[in-house]
Amino acid sequence: MATHTDLANLIWDIANLLRGPYRPPQYERVMLPLVVLRRFDCVLAETKDAVVAEAKRRAGGKIEGDALDSALNRISGHRFHNRAPYDFKKLLGDPDHINQHLQTYINGFSANVRKIFDYFEFTAEIERMHEAGILFLIVKEFCEVDLHPNTVKNDQMGLIFENLIRRFNELANETAGDHFTPREVITLMVDLLFIEDDALFQQSAAVKTMLDPACGTGGMLAEAQSYMRSRGAAAKLYVYGQDYNKRAFATAASDMLMKQVDHNGHGENVQFGDTFTDDKFEGLKFDYFIANPPFGVDWKKQQREIVQEHDRGKSGRFHAGLPRVNDGSLLFLQHMISKFEDVDPAKQKYGSRAAIVFSGSPLFTGGAGGGESNIRKWIIEEDMLEAIIALPEQMFYNTGIGTYIWIVTNRKAKARKGKIQLVDARDTWIPMRRSQGDKRRKIGEGPALPGDDRPDEPDQIAEIVRRYGEFIASEQSKIFDNEDFGYTRVTVERPLRLRYQMTVEDKARFLDAAPHLLDDVQAIDKGLGREPLLDWNAALKAIERTLKQRGSKWRAADEKLFRGVFTAKDAGAEKVRKGKGFEPDPDLRDFENIPLKVDIDAFFAREVLPHVPDAWMDRTKDKLGYEINFNRHFYKFTPPRPLSVIDAELKQAEEEILRLLREVTE
Repeated sequence: MATHTDLANLIWDIANLLRGPYRPPQYERVMLPLVVLRRFDCVLAETKDAVVAEAKRRAGGKIEGDALDSALNRISGHRFHNRAPYDFKKLLGDPDHINQHLQTYINGFSANVRKIFDYFEFTAEIERMHEAGILFLIVKEFCEVDLHPNTVKNDQMGLIFENLIRRFNELANETAGDHFTPREVITLMVDLLFIEDDALFQQSAAVKTMLDPACGTGGMLAEAQSYMRSRGAAAKLYVYGQDYNKRAFATAASDMLMKQVDHNGHGENVQFGDTFTDDKFEGLKFDYFIANPPFGVDWKKQQREIVQEHDRGKSGRFHAGLPRVNDGSLLFLQHMISKFEDVDPAKQKYGSRAAIVFSGSPLFTGGAGGGESNIRKWIIEEDMLEAIIALPEQMFYNTGIGTYIWIVTNRKAKARKGKIQLVDARDTWIPMRRSQGDKRRKIGEGPALPGDDRPDEPDQIAEIVRRYGEFIASEQSKIFDNEDFGYTRVTVERPLRLRYQMTVEDKARFLDAAPHLLDDVQAIDKGLGREPLLDWNAALKAIERTLKQRGSKWRAADEKLFRGVFTAKDAGAEKVRKGKGFEPDPDLRDFENIPLKVDIDAFFAREVLPHVPDAWMDRTKDKLGYEINFNRHFYKFTPPRPLSVIDAELKQAEEEILRLLREVTE
């Protein structure tokens, strides 16, 4: 029996027939809808004749639209049907008009499938291929691809989609991560997500729901359902997704239809739309969430709507904070949390769990008081961050950067309350036999997986899940209190020190800007003289006395101009007084990030005053921040090599250079 890789290669060979009329980056426009269409064709094969006969019998009758679709769906045995008198083989009977017949065939589907093909925008491609004279050949080749469910199970079909989408995106040099997450990463996320509920799934016929707000082609949702099936779960899992990429959405929606995924009363399982501005599941709550949103997604186009929702406070999804406009990752997480179920056992509500993939940026970007820090602060102070797992680099197809799985929940186990676990899995990987884009490493999935040619592959996923589940501190698993990641950003001030001196040049410059103060300036010049004064406080009192004697009253702007022209900073000058204290020097202002568990006054006395005795803290400007510095917590000191070893290497290099020079000169 052909593996999913064999079938993907076969379809890939067909794609190469498009070369000429299409450039390789454009293959996806044709191949994805045709793969979906061929799968539908095979799925409906057994009942096709009965559906066509019933459609003819009902032609011209009173039952139309949704009612007719429902009647024909019952005959097809699926939540969709095709009533056109064509299938792939019959399309080959009239090569000259195959474009018209193929369009008639697509139009013969039930409304839910026709909607999917509207998003594929396939009509234009049919005409383009027909005009290029390759449509008949492509359809003929697809007739030889057996995608019947008896031959290709749903899980295998998902792997075929996965394989093709990755290849198409590599051709287009696009961000494949927008649509595609490596299989082993999804498996790890699902295992972590369900780790506490596995027993419940086996024993209870509970109904659970899952949402992926950036579902792409639906791979994560499919893996979650595969998990339930593989364990013979009594519980039922309904999955839902949303995506803004038309072809990805169409692929996911068709996959859901073919898998007979139930609606559970929430409408279509996969919806098209921008999650940030068009929440298709508004008002709904879910038990589980899973997502790999695009790294560094820009939300400038949606900025107005997102800011408006943020300003609504807790009635909006984004009340905790707004990240930088060039990275909306934490917006996805806030969206997910807004749909968490409450924890109320009396009402059979047991909270929610979420697994989401991030780059390193959401861990630490943004200082105290900034959007990202405020979001982290909210999640941690609400005790929702359960764990973060660091993945190996070079794991994804479109980027080699480090990535992290966040586990977020409002129903932590008792032992985990008030705690956050960091798991370091960066060294838990095996090399790929053949690189795929930027992906050169994978997490071992264990032997005997479908299409796997590595019977000796270690089960590193199980190792990471065990490390997480044991909840024990070790070299690769650290357990912290929530407060360990918080800090107070304290403003440290130092006094302004000013020297006063009136010179001819400065006097002329001041009078150019304020000629109406000539007489007052002459009096000040006479009274204070031209020598520098290192005490601006005393100089200011003398100036005020002079002006009072003259009956002059200056505007605040004139006073500011005078000080700006006739004073300069001088480390040897006296501190400038302000009220009961001293005026701070903005240029000497500094900040200290003091951990929440550290006494601020003691820290200041120990770490700051010995170096700058004249400093003080302005506690009115305190800001609370949170960051997760993963590298700091798992830093391993590597001692430098002994000098004798370095000297020996240098000597060896010198001898080699001399040897090469002798070969040239002799």
